Amino acid sequence: MSHVPNDLKYSREHEWVRVDGTQAYIGITDFAQAELGDIVFVELPEVGAEITAGDTFGTVESVKTVSDLFAPVSGKVVQVNTGLEDAPELVNSAPYEGGWMIVVEMANPEELSQLLDADAYTALIDG
Repeated sequence: MSHVPNDLKYSREHEWVRVDGTQAYIGITDFAQAELGDIVFVELPEVGAEITAGDTFGTVESVKTVSDLFAPVSGKVVQVNTGLEDAPELVNSAPYEGGWMIVVEMANPEELSQLLDADAYTALIDG
């Protein structure tokens, strides 16, 4: 059973969003990391990059596969978790804490309404 925190928003592509004012912390869900297996490399955008909701913003490479990361919201990347360069396994061990990927200054916070709450995301992955 995957851990799905109630205070986050979720995309259908298995990214999570933690909103802090106008900023959005983004990572992949516990379900996603479990499906991927042991993560060995994370490719993320540079600080200052503009991302658009629905577009890819990076990749996660596991021992099994390479998966695209899809932006749940649009905006400018203001922080990147550089700790993942040396410790990509944090995405497996702490997907909602140390395994966060980027922080985005949201261009359009209304996009959050398109995301799923914890109950809807749980229904999606249990479906």
